[in-house]
Formats: sequence, structure tokens, C-alpha cells
Amino acid sequence: MDVLKCIKLRKKIGEKILVDDISFSIKEGDVVGFIGPNGAGKTTVIKLILGLMKLSDGQVNINGFDLKKNFVKAMEKVGSIVESPDLYMYLSGYDNLKLVANNYKNISKNRIDEVAKIVGLENKIKDKVSTYSLGMRQRLGLAEAIINKPQLLILDEPINGLDPAGIKQIRNLLKTLCTEYGTTMIVSSHILSEVESIADTIGIIAGGKLLQEI
Repeated sequence: MDVLKCIKLRKKIGEKILVDDISFSIKEGDVVGFIGPNGAGKTTVIKLILGLMKLSDGQVNINGFDLKKNFVKAMEKVGSIVESPDLYMYLSGYDNLKLVANNYKNISKNRIDEVAKIVGLENKIKDKVSTYSLGMRQRLGLAEAIINKPQLLILDEPINGLDPAGIKQIRNLLKTLCTEYGTTMIVSSHILSEVESIADTIGIIAGGKLLQEI
């Protein structure tokens, strides 16, 4: 079964078409990269998949559930970062993770400790987020996104603004999630080399259309 199936996605605001007739599917364990210039429609596609924007037309199925008809079930095993992680700067990394954990059932302290270790923040997790570098904040956002052991992880520009060291850390983390945990993933970026380094399939998006899959 496809983890994600998108059928003829379309988003129109007024006379402007942001996304036009995009269809694709992702099987379990696959990593799909979206590449395209800023403003191409990558973020809009991601927001449509996550229900953050309303479809003008088309259908999104996640783990067999129609997003429109059964949003809660469809999103039950989905994790995401869209544009930048939503963090409370005045709290510790640990407290940020606890707040996210409260949104789900039965996430233990051990799981919080586990995700902190997966993203390499175990020694800084009790520090305030305001003291974190941009790369550390991005890794904390990734820890929040995987805390519920998602079957589908959707990341919009996860390396945006990072220095080379931060880019390398995020790249290695995503590879670990793919190889060790079998996480199905969508990663969008305007940097082809970064998407190529982890993706099985790359979709080129421009002008709101999926032009090519390579």
C-alpha cells in the first residue's frame, strides 16, 4: 500500500493557480525529494498534503485515509517541519519536547530521551532553546517531528539558513532515519545536491507543476 497518494492536486487563489494537477505516490520506506526554485510551489504542495491549506481540487490519501474525510486518522502517523520549527525559545529543549509529547497518547519520558539522543542533543536538552545555534534548533524541530514515530515525515527546506556543519548534521540525521528506522520521507529544497544525497526519487516542481521525476 502507498503511504501517500496525491491525485490531481490543485490550489487556486482568485485567478492565480499555485498548484496545478500534481499527482504522485510514495511507497513505504521511500524518500522523495522536491526540487525547484523559491516560489515554485513546493511549500504549497506540502501544506496541501498536511491540511494546512485547503485543496481547490484533488485528493490526498495517507496510509489509506482520505485527508478530507478522515483528517485525524490520516495525520495520526505524520511528522513535519514546514518552513521552520515552532519552538518556545524561553523553555528548555526538553520542555519543548514534553509539550509536543502531550499532543499524543502514551509518549513516555524514555521516548523523549530517545529522540533527543537520535538528533544528538542529549547533552544540551535541558538548556534553554534561546542558547541553541540555528542547527541545534533545526535538530530539536526534527526531534519534535519524529516523537510519535511517524510513518511519513515531511520536511520543507530543512537545511535553509544552516552553515556547512549544520547542513552535514541534518543530512546525516535524515540518512539515519531512512536507513535505521525506515522512515518514509518527503524533503523539499532548492539545493539539488542536498536532495540527491538522500532521495530515491526527485520531483522537479516549477510554476506549480510537477515537471519531471528523476
